[in-house]
Amino acid sequence: MKMKPYKIGYTTGVFDLFHVGHLNILKRAKEQCDYLIVGVSTDELVMEYKSKKPVIPQQERVEIVNSIKYVDLVVHQTNRNKFFAWEELKFDVLFVGDDWKGDSLFVEMEKKFNHVGVEIIYFPYTSGVSSTGLKEKIRYKKSVV
Repeated sequence: MKMKPYKIGYTTGVFDLFHVGHLNILKRAKEQCDYLIVGVSTDELVMEYKSKKPVIPQQERVEIVNSIKYVDLVVHQTNRNKFFAWEELKFDVLFVGDDWKGDSLFVEMEKKFNHVGVEIIYFPYTSGVSSTGLKEKIRYKKSVV
């Protein structure tokens, strides 16, 4: 069995209307680490920064993510501060979609994580697939019918 570059990995998301893009990031993350922790955003956190409630309730999103074979542990993400999560979970690497690269939140995280030896790996965003896009398709189909 090939050695993986990291022991403990961490990634987060809303995981609303779970789709292949979500699966891709979890699979790619698990390929890089022995143990993958996934933070699922709480409904309150999503309301706070997206100003909308997820379609799928938090507990159901947690159950869905927890059933994915690449995931070893699911935790509730109650805030967007990944360094706060690191202080509790002590992961070696943070996996993020590359749509966040250059975002002020992650520029700051890169600096903080650099001091404690945690790497951030940006995975390519799965183009053409998003929960927002799925919601729009559903809305369109409902309006046509």
